[in-house]
Amino acid sequence: MSPVAEIIRPLVISGPSGVGKSTLLQRLFTEYPDKFGFSVSHTTRAPRPGETDGKQYYFITRDTFKQLLGEGAFIEHAEFSNNLYGTSFMTVREISQMGRRCILDIEAQGVRQVKKTNLNPVYMFISPPSINTLRTRLRSRGTESETSVAKRLATALKEIEYAKEGPHDYVIVNDDLDRAYELLKRVALGEDISSDSLPPLND
Repeated sequence: MSPVAEIIRPLVISGPSGVGKSTLLQRLFTEYPDKFGFSVSHTTRAPRPGETDGKQYYFITRDTFKQLLGEGAFIEHAEFSNNLYGTSFMTVREISQMGRRCILDIEAQGVRQVKKTNLNPVYMFISPPSINTLRTRLRSRGTESETSVAKRLATALKEIEYAKEGPHDYVIVNDDLDRAYELLKRVALGEDISSDSLPPLND
């Protein structure tokens, strides 16, 4: 498929919490402020320090989320650590209407749901170099309890197992931030990096 056609398709990025997706995407949006649009998800979790409503997430109540869910507003939704997350059709549509490529950051459960829709995105999985590295990154945040870290690592293992089934077009191992960013950028701009894409980690 030509790069022009690829850019029209949304880009779905998934990977374990703490793998560096937000850092990579922030670099992409800084370098190309007019080419992409981030699909801001709705969530029932409380904002973390520095987060702004409508930027990182739309922070809403559980009742409001369930109302939107009942109205069929979400492309995909998931529950994680007792919080609900969802990607709305509205946010993706608004980005497309601006002539930008829509980028979605969703969990593995959401990827399964998106595959049942007609969205037809390009799927990318960001993998940690190892589970130990991921554990260290989560702990260094300073926002996670040991219980929370354990839950996120358990979820990460499930996501990696799902990635090994081959549902993604590309897998990038974030063992070097600059290298991972260059690969992400190439895919975002419509390039095929199949020769550089790697299988998810084995440990």
